[in-house]
Amino acid sequence: MTGTPLPRPYRSYVYAYPHKTAYRPLPGRPELAALWADEPKDALSLYAHVPFCEVRCGFCNLFTRIGAPDELTTRYLDALDRQAVAVREALGDAAPVRFAAAAFGGGTPTFLTAAELDRLCDIAEHRMGADLRAVPLSVETSPATATADRLAVLAGRGATRLSIGVQSFVDAEARAAVRPQRRADVEAALGRIRDAGVPVLNIDLIYGIDGQTEESWRYSLDAALAWRPEELYLYPLYVRPLTGLGRTGPAESDAEWDARRLRLYRQGRDHLLAEGYEQVSMRMFRRAGAAPEGPDDHACQTDGMIGLGCGARSYTAALHYSFDYAVDMREIRSIIDAYTETRDFSRAVVGRWVDGAEARRRHLLQSLLQAEGMELAGYEERFGTSAHEDFAAELGRFAAYGWLDGSAPEGLLRLSPEGLAYSDGLGPELFSPAVRAAMAAYEPK
Repeated sequence: MTGTPLPRPYRSYVYAYPHKTAYRPLPGRPELAALWADEPKDALSLYAHVPFCEVRCGFCNLFTRIGAPDELTTRYLDALDRQAVAVREALGDAAPVRFAAAAFGGGTPTFLTAAELDRLCDIAEHRMGADLRAVPLSVETSPATATADRLAVLAGRGATRLSIGVQSFVDAEARAAVRPQRRADVEAALGRIRDAGVPVLNIDLIYGIDGQTEESWRYSLDAALAWRPEELYLYPLYVRPLTGLGRTGPAESDAEWDARRLRLYRQGRDHLLAEGYEQVSMRMFRRAGAAPEGPDDHACQTDGMIGLGCGARSYTAALHYSFDYAVDMREIRSIIDAYTETRDFSRAVVGRWVDGAEARRRHLLQSLLQAEGMELAGYEERFGTSAHEDFAAELGRFAAYGWLDGSAPEGLLRLSPEGLAYSDGLGPELFSPAVRAAMAAYEPK
């Protein structure tokens, strides 16, 4: 580490690039059939978005609404069905269409009833042609909605991974994050998930909650480890505009909060490593010997992604597209209502074109934020250029910050442990000026 001043460690969680706030309405609304005509279709990923939750956590800025009155879930699944038909038709039959992975996210997919989850799987299988029992299928759930009948449907339809957002096993911390739950209910839900026999259990935990200490963080970590989950995600708390916590902000200064989150991250990382887990990324830890059975935070953002639902993104090599995005509950309700009334899903509505320069950034960013790093030869084979030449300024800064692993094998670009710790500061450093400008001009709604 040099004397070079470091950026803030928690600027932005970068799980997709370009960020959705850089998307804009697409002139002419290009036809999906033309967008997908020349794309490889033999290893697509399928993502279905269910934008409903029983409550909205104070930190959440995801595209989701509370509840679903007046048979809204039925109308939403009707629209999802229409969209799936249109998308599958756009993919055509000139080349084999095959799905290599699938995921249901949200919101909370298990907000749907057992019968509705069955219908969601039918849409994925019969409309899209995804063989859910033959590919990794990851599904997100919550303590309140992980009921035995829902879990039985998912297990029977081929789910290989269930991810449950616990965030904290300390009831007072859950309340501080505006997440009403009791530990007893969380433990009961975890028991039902294990009873369902789905191969991979992932537990999400959050550090940086007001009042959280090293002792209470260790308590939550050990409570999660008691279930021997195949995967654990450790998320830093963010307080974003238009969220419940965004109205008050953290109780300490930014510098104090950054220092506390870094301290808790390192504690959690070291504890999981000592307990036999391997670090996959800043957030993701996998138990040694546990096979990956669902799209991880790298694989689920690759080109060749088909997104169904009004909060889902789709990725071709040249265009990332979706529907409109919002955080404010009234805006979200309006967008969901418009989606359920849509009859023509044959065109892309909102998105961002990705040229060669942006594709290079995307590849570097996605690869470098994984603990295994990036093979320089693979980058050069794909793009015909050198990553060190393409990103000399950025990689020079990262080296000065101490973020690059100087002991990595030759030909491998890999972050140091400190670089991984600063992933949420490093990621935004790789954004292009054009994407930065678009994000800065975005007006939250």
